[in-house]
Amino acid sequence: MKLNFFKYQGTGNDFIMIDDRSGSFPASQDLIASLCHRRFGIGADGLILLQNADGYDFRMVYFNADGGEGSMCGNGGRCVVRFAHDLGLFESNTSFIAVDGPHEATASADIIRLRMSPVNTVELHDEYDFMNTGSPHYVTYVDDIKKTEVVNIGKDIRYGSVFGPVGGTNVNFIQILGDNYLSVRTYERGVEDETYSCGTGVTACALSAHIREGWEGPITVETLGGTLEIDYNELTAGEFDDIYLIGPAVKVYEGTFDA
Repeated sequence: MKLNFFKYQGTGNDFIMIDDRSGSFPASQDLIASLCHRRFGIGADGLILLQNADGYDFRMVYFNADGGEGSMCGNGGRCVVRFAHDLGLFESNTSFIAVDGPHEATASADIIRLRMSPVNTVELHDEYDFMNTGSPHYVTYVDDIKKTEVVNIGKDIRYGSVFGPVGGTNVNFIQILGDNYLSVRTYERGVEDETYSCGTGVTACALSAHIREGWEGPITVETLGGTLEIDYNELTAGEFDDIYLIGPAVKVYEGTFDA
């Protein structure tokens, strides 16, 4: 059976998109992992199904590159909004449902502005901060991000004694470049490698920097794949709403594969 796919990327975070409004995609961990493989498949950080959902424009179902269904992916959310816009499902404003609940977004010619889930708790530690921005994120600060061993350190933390037994965590490294200006690199669980960008990760980093530096939004974040902005509203200490992940999301190409 031949199936159509579409490849999208948001600041270098790339995804295979499947229009699954018919509900016919034969989802399995082996198939999805093989499609995401960068040597033997299409190659991607994850695969996203766009499905029908009552009361919403669509449902987003996200799978990690290892084929397992994942938690919320911010850049994937921006890319599926662009995909839905390209399919003609909405004009400029949309609402959709994902694993972490409902989301709203707006699409312009160049930018997708995605409303993220509220953050209710931020754990502050001497060496790191931890929060869930739709996915769990460990955030730490470094002096020279270019020299940071992201994969080795990230893997140790992701599988370590604190986070390993509870399913692991994504690990983010921040270098402060200036006022309201960060550089971020991320080790992503499920991909089990550094990615060019992580939307929920840069969100966590911006909120951490707001708490520690006292900055107001928006905060600009440089990733390996490009520039993102995070805007937010702090309700009380460590509690945030109206969090927006803002940046480009573009179609790369489309094709077919045999399933």
